[in-house]
Amino acid sequence: MSFKAENNSLYHDLTIGQTRIRGNLLLAPLAGYSDAAFRSICIAHGASLCHTEMISAEAVYRGNEKTLSLLDRGRDETDYAIQMFASNPVSAASCTRKINEYNPVLIDLNCGCAVTKILKSGCGAVLLRNPHLIGEIVRAISENTSIPVTIKLRSGWDAHELSYVEASCIAVENGAKAVTLHPRTRSEGFSGHSDWSQIGKLKSLLDVPVLGSGDLFSPQDAQAMITQTECDGVMFARGAIGNPFIFNQTRAFLENVQPAQASDKQRLDTMLRHLMLMMDFKPERIACREMRKHAAHYFKGIHNAGVLRREINQAQKYSEYEDIVIRNNQE
Repeated sequence: MSFKAENNSLYHDLTIGQTRIRGNLLLAPLAGYSDAAFRSICIAHGASLCHTEMISAEAVYRGNEKTLSLLDRGRDETDYAIQMFASNPVSAASCTRKINEYNPVLIDLNCGCAVTKILKSGCGAVLLRNPHLIGEIVRAISENTSIPVTIKLRSGWDAHELSYVEASCIAVENGAKAVTLHPRTRSEGFSGHSDWSQIGKLKSLLDVPVLGSGDLFSPQDAQAMITQTECDGVMFARGAIGNPFIFNQTRAFLENVQPAQASDKQRLDTMLRHLMLMMDFKPERIACREMRKHAAHYFKGIHNAGVLRREINQAQKYSEYEDIVIRNNQE
């Protein structure tokens, strides 16, 4: 029997284990992007819950300070979810005991990362080749925390090894309280279009909430995914980079309200706010350099985007970013 949402509205609260989430529009774990600053920006623009960048269970077990810094909270971030990647139950259990100290509302296991370095360590999407190991890891996490455990996975290793149904069912049997599916295989990467019908199939089989991810770049995409698959919520990934406005816009659209489009000024002002939040955690020069990858996305569709990118790529200080934005807003 599949899990039923608490009401029939496309936008609604989610209950995962004992955790109640105010809304069903989440930010996915994004390596190199979903740090405390970006999560804070997304929360301010309507994200229901944000995930950290994925963290290495082995690195947490060893007390790696750089890895632990990924768990820092943003200024106004009261709730967040932590995602780990692990290759075995022992390291997952040790990591979980440390994670408990940070009091996340969810702990997620990555079963979908297709990066070669992660695969070679026995983590991420390689776990899809051994669904029973996924179950053992989920059980080890669950036995070491009272926080609800979830998993995020792809549909399989390749088109000949579609294991998402078996892996999800085994994970739930071992304590997973929700499943998020990005319906592409490891071999597909981000090519083509994700097969949303797989989300619908999973939704019909599981008695826990099922969330969908993959090719969500607009409120219309989110509505289509929820309508077509009956999933309980969506997890924005690439579609939110440089576009945190997508959360409030999607909520409005799901509630039959015309979404307000972000103006050029709003996009640039939000970028500056994002940079300021980054400087809470990093030296100004490093924050300005790392902001460039976000800025390129904030600039999409903006007048003089090419000029802005060239100027930002030379900026070394917050004041220089600010001057560039002020000049553009005056034009």
